[in-house]
Amino acid sequence: MDGAISQGRQAGRRLRVVVNGVHAKSGGGVTYLRNILPKLSERDDLELHLFLHEDQYQLFYPMPDRVQVTLFKYREGFLPSVLWEQICLPIATWGMGADVVFSPANYGPLFARNHVILLRNATSVIQLTNRLRPMVYWLLLSAATLASLVTARKAVAVSKYAESILTFRLKWLFQRKLHVVYHGAKWPEDPLEDPPEDLPRNMSTNLLAVSDIYIQKNYHTLLKSISILREKYPDVRLTIVGAEIDTWYAHELRSMIQDLEISDNVFFVGHVDPDRLQKLYAECGIFVFPSIVETFGNPLLEAMAAGAAIASSNSAAMPEVIGDAGLLFQPHDAAEMAEKIGLLIEDRQLRIDLGKKAKVRSRLFDLSKTAEQTLSVLDAAAGTVLPVRRTVV
Repeated sequence: MDGAISQGRQAGRRLRVVVNGVHAKSGGGVTYLRNILPKLSERDDLELHLFLHEDQYQLFYPMPDRVQVTLFKYREGFLPSVLWEQICLPIATWGMGADVVFSPANYGPLFARNHVILLRNATSVIQLTNRLRPMVYWLLLSAATLASLVTARKAVAVSKYAESILTFRLKWLFQRKLHVVYHGAKWPEDPLEDPPEDLPRNMSTNLLAVSDIYIQKNYHTLLKSISILREKYPDVRLTIVGAEIDTWYAHELRSMIQDLEISDNVFFVGHVDPDRLQKLYAECGIFVFPSIVETFGNPLLEAMAAGAAIASSNSAAMPEVIGDAGLLFQPHDAAEMAEKIGLLIEDRQLRIDLGKKAKVRSRLFDLSKTAEQTLSVLDAAAGTVLPVRRTVV
């Protein structure tokens, strides 16, 4: 069926894709769109439209020239957002003759034509909190994910782990519409070149952690491990990059820092621009990724692409991404976490070897391949069946 034309799509016309970007407000959702939109916009056979709430535009500025942006204005809030997405968006996309609606989120408009979702938010975070509001949020997200999975034409999972947990033990039922497409990295100009010997990376006690601050990022256990490490390495320094999304959790972390007496060792720098973040990756002695629940882990891949020595959680999708290119620890065990970080602090050659392996492994996750495979899924959703090549890692 290669080359088949979907119903309502004229031969020779570019594939008209609407990207429903209203869920991309922070963290991985924004990173994903900022990475993949420029790649998709390079395709001459694709007409790309991005739907955003007007308040989101600054997150994606500047926009690739060939991406047509439509900004919507509606009152923020749960009910207005749901009504807009489930009623107004399908009407708008049907009216403009869109071939595919792509929602890079667990859920989207149930009645949009040829809808494709991106399974990327692990709903199992609900197990980590006993606070009512987060529990209600994650329950609603689980229900919306399942409903969208049932009604979507295709579903892209960002890892095999995501494919497993976000199909709610019904993977067999959705097998024909599921495709695993890994995220891709932006590589430096010389991705396999060794860093100069005089870079600050040689400061082995300079630790970096990157991700917006949510409870599932497990920073509380990392702080305990810093307290342990401080006894042997009093100059250990942890820089945490990321916006404070779960503000109550950020407050708890600051209280922990005071209680553990490590305020001279831990520094929150908030959100930083991409250029500064790339410099932090390049200069850190060790990158630490303590997350408990993660369907992929963009910061992990970014650190790998920069050639950082990595100590990572062994849960969720992390082993799938990092392979043997870093040291793994049990994320709930602060002592083991401190032990693996300590090994990297002590062993310069191990840091160098793992940094090289991480950089090489990062090349398996090619942003161009991510865009190509995603476009194949969108084409298939529109009715043009193309082979979807999977990256083997």
